Amino acid sequence: MSVDALMPGDEPSPDAYRAHIRELEARLEESEETLAAIRRGDFDAVVVEGPNHERLVYTLENADRPYRVLIEQIQEGAFTLGLDGILLYCNRRLADMLGEPQERLLGRSLRTFVSGGTDLDRLVQTAMTAPVREEIELLAAEGTERATFLSLSRFESQGDQPLLCGILTDLTEQRRNMRALAEAHARLQSESVERQLVEEALRQSQKLEAVGQLTGGVAHDFNNLLTVIKSSTDLLKRPDLPDERRRRYVEAISDTVDRAAKLTGQLLAFARRQALRPEVFDVGTSLRAVAEMLDSVTGARITVETKIPDEPCYIRADLSQFETALINMAVNARDAMGGQGTLTLRLVGGRPMPAIRGHAGSRCTFAAVSLADTGIGIAPDVLPRIFEPFFTTKEIGKGTGLGLSQVFGFAKQSGGDVDVASAPGAGTTFTLYLPQVEKAPETSDARPRDERDFDGASLCILVVEDNLEVGRFATQILEDLGHNTVWATNAEDALMEIEKIPFRFDAVFSDVVMPGMGGIALARELERRLPDLPVVLTSGYSHVLAQEGVHGFDLIQKPYSVEQLARVLGRIRTDARRR
Repeated sequence: MSVDALMPGDEPSPDAYRAHIRELEARLEESEETLAAIRRGDFDAVVVEGPNHERLVYTLENADRPYRVLIEQIQEGAFTLGLDGILLYCNRRLADMLGEPQERLLGRSLRTFVSGGTDLDRLVQTAMTAPVREEIELLAAEGTERATFLSLSRFESQGDQPLLCGILTDLTEQRRNMRALAEAHARLQSESVERQLVEEALRQSQKLEAVGQLTGGVAHDFNNLLTVIKSSTDLLKRPDLPDERRRRYVEAISDTVDRAAKLTGQLLAFARRQALRPEVFDVGTSLRAVAEMLDSVTGARITVETKIPDEPCYIRADLSQFETALINMAVNARDAMGGQGTLTLRLVGGRPMPAIRGHAGSRCTFAAVSLADTGIGIAPDVLPRIFEPFFTTKEIGKGTGLGLSQVFGFAKQSGGDVDVASAPGAGTTFTLYLPQVEKAPETSDARPRDERDFDGASLCILVVEDNLEVGRFATQILEDLGHNTVWATNAEDALMEIEKIPFRFDAVFSDVVMPGMGGIALARELERRLPDLPVVLTSGYSHVLAQEGVHGFDLIQKPYSVEQLARVLGRIRTDARRR
């Protein structure tokens, strides 16, 4: 039906109206398809009918087709914008983001689709002079908000009207991924915290188990020692006890005290809390001396071989603890060989320390002292535990489990380490690494003195001891040795006693661990005030001594004997005579 048939004056039928509407819809659909095809670059030219029924030909450059196709296929929303904010062009991706058909967006203002919190006019004005990059919220047709990133810049001019081109990047997926990542991070943190709590609980359980094992072992060994002491003291109370048996019980008490002191020394050595007395000595000489006495330790059926270089090799360590470590390793080798085999002592100097049990090695110069046996070896599941205190594979009553722990503690506290290599049936080799020094030990020109020569002039000694029983006993010993004593129960009182008469005392005998000012701090203060006043320290254990040493002061380890105390005081008396 033609349009003229529907002009005023006529009365078309309803079917005519419906037919005309269908015709217009078909033309509109054809126009939309044609426009979409043009935008896709499907045609190089378009022919349309003009108002006077003339044919109008619009040519599309072939060179533009790849760019038009590219713009239509990119995953970002691309558009061209007028200064008034009207959309002059948009690609299909922007239409998808806004939830509107592509053709219906042209001619509409972008403000319609921008959240109220965004000033589009400001962005347009800014983009005329410099590119704009900013996050904005788009309002889709269904009313939902969509986070996007806007890039807007000046494009070109048609006459006097400049244009703006823009790209809108959808941040929805990125935000979703970021939220998922944040949730995963939070979940991992929660799991990490939970794992840390579980690990801490496990470590605490292991600590309690280790403390229980340590406490049980110490209690067992000390109860054995106390049994000997208690029985001996009970027997000494008998009035009709013969002198020979009385002497035997007194010696048993003295020997048991020495064993108890050795036990505590091994514990402190393992914990690296032993107050060592380092000195420079030749390892080879000490190793030969120990090898000569090992026959009495290992037995006649074990051959002791030494491989020691002729040139001296010096280290700085506690000689007594070094020899004790060698004997402990030798005893362990003897038991592993069943009393028969070969024990080889080897010394190699000038070598670096390798990584041991996961700990980093060192390129410094170390002396490596190794003891290799031909015993049964150590099982792989037992090897990691051999340095634990009170851990032993021997039968009950045949081993304390403290020998190798003393070796470990001594090596660590001396700045070295101990390594072990073993395989079942192939023997075991322990290697003790100790820092090597170049300086030879200094020789002393002091004349040797008989340890029993304690007679001499009386000294006035200030005793500083917070424990009442120990302080009372110490003053009694000193008085029995013929010295005069003044007892102070803390360092502060001791300083007050010295301030009364500065040159009253010939020496100070002080405990290390005391409430308030400790013994080392007291010794340093006295060294500052009265440099010529000798200070003798005594302690059974001190973390300060273990970490920092005795700072040049004389130290007597608890429990000390009368002979030890008298010998130190005798040296002080001799030095005083020389001055």
